[in-house]
Amino acid sequence: MATERLLILIIHNVRSTHNVGSMLRTADGLGVSKVYLTGYTPYPQHKTDDRLPFLAESINKRITKTSLGAEHYVDWEHCVDISKLLRELHKTKYEIVALEQSKRSIPVHDYKAPDRVALIVGREIGGIELSILDSSDAIIEIPMKGKKESFNVSVAAAIALFAIRA
Repeated sequence: MATERLLILIIHNVRSTHNVGSMLRTADGLGVSKVYLTGYTPYPQHKTDDRLPFLAESINKRITKTSLGAEHYVDWEHCVDISKLLRELHKTKYEIVALEQSKRSIPVHDYKAPDRVALIVGREIGGIELSILDSSDAIIEIPMKGKKESFNVSVAAAIALFAIRA
């Protein structure tokens, strides 16, 4: 019997609370093991939250609007330093995969996923920083057919997670 693939989602420097909520909901639906919210990505309110209460509540309300409460079912963690996180994931045998258009990227349907994958998605406009791409084991992209060059980050994350999960 084959073991189920362990999937981690890293949401890095995504500003939109609605996109974060959508990706938490997607992570729940696709059985993602853990979601890391890194850099300046907004994150849901939690018991030991040190943000100002009105700020945490406001952000939480906007995330919950699209997550429909998935933040209560998905194992998530806020982590400012993505470099440290990537080193830790490498030590635990996760392949780090960035979802980005790049000269090094391969189509998502050509990617052969191992048993442990950590998928990084990032800023919609600027993309994932070069230093993060350089520390990734693979870079995948979703081939586009229309005039637009990319999908919304939450849509792209869903497509890539579904393809990797398959």
